[in-house]
Amino acid sequence: MADNKPKAIAFDLVNELKKVSWPSREKTIRLTVIVIIISLIIGFYIGIIDFLLARGLKLLTK
Repeated sequence: MADNKPKAIAFDLVNELKKVSWPSREKTIRLTVIVIIISLIIGFYIGIIDFLLARGLKLLTK
């Protein structure tokens, strides 16, 4: 008779998620704030460079 059982999966998702070390709420908030601040700084920096390059191109094409 044929065995209709599914083959064993290489890992069990529930057991793997139990092994994950989840960060605390405070650490998650702190790291999120850091990511937002760094993103704003980089966005501001890129915005300044874009503005200056557009200004320079405008001066060259006049």
